[in-house]
Amino acid sequence: MSRLRRLCLTGAVLLAAASAQAQTHPQLTIGITQYPSTLHPNIDQMAAKSYVLGFTRRPLTTYDADWRLVCLLCETLPSLENGLAVRETTPDGKAGLALTIRLRADARWGDGTPVSSEDLRFAWEAGRAFETGFGSAEFYRSAFALDVVDDRSITLHFDRVTFDYASLGDFQPLPARIERPRWEADRARYRSRTGYDTEPTNPGLWSGPYRVASVTPGAAVGLLRNDAWAGPRPAFDRILIRTIESTPSLEAQAMTGQVDMIAGELGLPLDQGIALARRAASRLRLHVQPGLVYEHIDLKLDNPILADARVRRALLLASDRATIAARLYDGRQPVANGPIHPLDAGYDVSLAPAPYDPAGAARLLDAAGWSVRGEDGIRRNAAGERLSLEFMTTAGNRGREQVEQVLQGQWRQSGIEARIRNEPPRVFFGETLSHRRFDGLALFAWISAPENVPRGIFHSDEIPDAARNWSGQNYPGFRNAEMDRLLEDLPVTLEATARLPMWHRLQAILAEHLPVLPLWHRADAHLWPLWLDGVRPTGHLAPSSLWVEQWRVR
Repeated sequence: MSRLRRLCLTGAVLLAAASAQAQTHPQLTIGITQYPSTLHPNIDQMAAKSYVLGFTRRPLTTYDADWRLVCLLCETLPSLENGLAVRETTPDGKAGLALTIRLRADARWGDGTPVSSEDLRFAWEAGRAFETGFGSAEFYRSAFALDVVDDRSITLHFDRVTFDYASLGDFQPLPARIERPRWEADRARYRSRTGYDTEPTNPGLWSGPYRVASVTPGAAVGLLRNDAWAGPRPAFDRILIRTIESTPSLEAQAMTGQVDMIAGELGLPLDQGIALARRAASRLRLHVQPGLVYEHIDLKLDNPILADARVRRALLLASDRATIAARLYDGRQPVANGPIHPLDAGYDVSLAPAPYDPAGAARLLDAAGWSVRGEDGIRRNAAGERLSLEFMTTAGNRGREQVEQVLQGQWRQSGIEARIRNEPPRVFFGETLSHRRFDGLALFAWISAPENVPRGIFHSDEIPDAARNWSGQNYPGFRNAEMDRLLEDLPVTLEATARLPMWHRLQAILAEHLPVLPLWHRADAHLWPLWLDGVRPTGHLAPSSLWVEQWRVR
């Protein structure tokens, strides 16, 4: 037999084997630990929602796995150099910017309708009506006018020029023919009337490689390949995203093959991921992705106990974060001194994390008036009130619950009582945090994009309240005039070197006032079946699901 013949036969065998294997996996089942509070792209910020929408929608722009800003739904990234971004003067004499966005010609909703300028116009109008309650309110404030150029092009007029002007964040088209009538009927109640929650299987809501085909509230979202998608054909006919809020249960289901993969963006804590990869090495492989994920504790500053900065600092000094990180996470999650990651621009290397100092915590608590120890060891003030705080996180996350219990014990040694009361993620994020219903301490993570200005979580205008229909993510209720000025000035400072001292000052303010207690910068444990290739975690806000069409079965 000739060498050429042998190669041809080998190739045929390999192709047949690959085809058979692909047919063996018509469905990919993914396990995550949270269920989205909503599927609406512009309402609420939650990792579970972002992950699901990565399969089913495409944003205009995003940061890729190499941390570069790229177009997904737009045709060309706007810039001053290519003329799609043009400086202009606003009607009130400010330095503004006109940004022209042209949609891809092949962009289609799942019912075959082109994604159009009218869909962008509706999203902008709904966002500008602040009673709607969209997130990223500052974007809609700044984008004060919109011109429709043609069916696929709009020009947005901004009242400022920012260094990240081409990053359009959460501004995403909404299918106007479906959503506008619901919004116009009652803007304030639109959040509960949107088709994304009342008829999520309508193909016309989805523009990505997949569309939502089934929803089991609190448990699962089923996806089908979107026939209107014009990009590369994705590898799976169906994807089932199952919510398993208990991380031990998620681990067990991965061991038994009930889920094929665990999404690192919201899957197992690092220690569980490493242990599972060892036990299931014949089926699963582990990828550890460090990134811009900040595990921390929000403090309710309306609480009279936490309104005292000395108590907030005592909580931090009484927390042995380095030991927790070393023992639970094998030293792979560095202790944080604030929300800015060491890999990100603007990180202040001179600002060291606060040490573990129980004696210093005791002095602060004495000075704050919590100097009397009861028979139970808990401190009291002169009025006999106990130093007791409610402590919440996402129920079922074993890693977070372990951290809670360790911190509870450490704080008790300093005379602080932490009363643990956890909730399912969909309640914790969708109601308790977003409506500021927590009373004391809330443990969770923020995920950000590269050099992301954290206006939404620290500016005083972003404190959620009923008047704004609970938009905004400043859950602690932090108010600081200097911080507000920094968050307003940072985006309009175009030179990176000029922004650096501003970033450093921002970190110093947070380290001084402590509206949140920093814990560590999280590393995510991604677990994939050995037969799956092409998944590229980003380490930032954009989930790996945004590039699902690149996933392939071996």
